[in-house]
Amino acid sequence: MRHVEPFVGGGALFFARRPERALLCDVNASLIGTYVAVRDAPHAVLAALERLADAHDEATYYAVRDRYNDRAQAPAYDGSPSHAAMFIYLNKTCFNGLHRVNSRGEFNVPVGRYDNPRIVDTDGLLAASHALAGADLEHCSFDAMVERARPGDFVYFDPPYAPVSETASFTSYASGGFGFDAQVLLRDVFAELDRRRCKLMLSNSDVPAIRALYEGFRIHEVQAPRAINANVRRRGPVRELVICNY
Repeated sequence: MRHVEPFVGGGALFFARRPERALLCDVNASLIGTYVAVRDAPHAVLAALERLADAHDEATYYAVRDRYNDRAQAPAYDGSPSHAAMFIYLNKTCFNGLHRVNSRGEFNVPVGRYDNPRIVDTDGLLAASHALAGADLEHCSFDAMVERARPGDFVYFDPPYAPVSETASFTSYASGGFGFDAQVLLRDVFAELDRRRCKLMLSNSDVPAIRALYEGFRIHEVQAPRAINANVRRRGPVRELVICNY
């Protein structure tokens, strides 16, 4: 019936499939607000991005980051084109395109070292706006899917991954983190939606704890490309799990 993503993030699967009907959710209010603006006012977002691109340098980056963080303390889920433009600008010019916040919810990634970052992608943004036209966008946690998903929905979970080592954990996508208790709650949501006859797919690390949580479901091993790692030599394909109930 619908394409549903509780951790939409960059929306790679959604934009690849371009379904006619979708429910896209995320705990990051600024991200959802950005998608709302891209969907509803793409030309205003582009105009604001062009102004930021014309002024781009290191000093501008940190000034924009400060303005963005000031706005982030207020309700950011307002679909404001100017706030969306700041979100996209920071993503395109920060180190490794990483989204990370501190305990106060402030974006704290330093500026990246790019000769000519592609800040304004007119064709890509307009295509994204068209793809989002049939999507409902909600700022909520993944466990809200217990109430929102319906039988027949295809639900794809792409959560913060379980760490593969003591130093490999990344849970700072949003303030509050995503520890093992959250992984257990996610498994419980997955199992409940299975009982409700949703079609489910979930991606995660290939670690024993995740295999144990989803014992009884179909577990597939895949090689996934990874471009972000402090050690350049460790960037490349890594083994992950894709877990399905079909």
